[in-house]
Amino acid sequence: MDEPRAGGTPGIGIADAADRLGISAHTLRYYETAGLLVDPPGRDEAGRRWYTEDHLRWIEMVQRLRATGMPVRGVRAYADLCRAGAGNEEARLTLLHAHRDQVRAQLAEVAAHLAAIEVKIALYEGSRAVPA
Repeated sequence: MDEPRAGGTPGIGIADAADRLGISAHTLRYYETAGLLVDPPGRDEAGRRWYTEDHLRWIEMVQRLRATGMPVRGVRAYADLCRAGAGNEEARLTLLHAHRDQVRAQLAEVAAHLAAIEVKIALYEGSRAVPA
């Protein structure tokens, strides 16, 4: 549930953020300590983390990059560039283009594997056909 943080900015606690993102609170803390977040979550008076919608959108991007095989060091490099602000967009594009090329290559490889599996299935299904 959204509650006001110090300063009146709405946010959600770590348990709710973890639940919305489908990850553990431990993973969220890891992302923060590993330097994968552009902007660390704020803290309330008791020191509890509060995540905004911007934090959640960024973490979803981190999850996408990781799920598509980008190493932690690559995500950290991207976060560092974003954290540095304007002026390094070419470096960001270079990093993302390289990752996109790797993902496309992986997709092509998986598509080739799937095609071979489809051929094998067709052969087995054809051998079960009853002659007319």
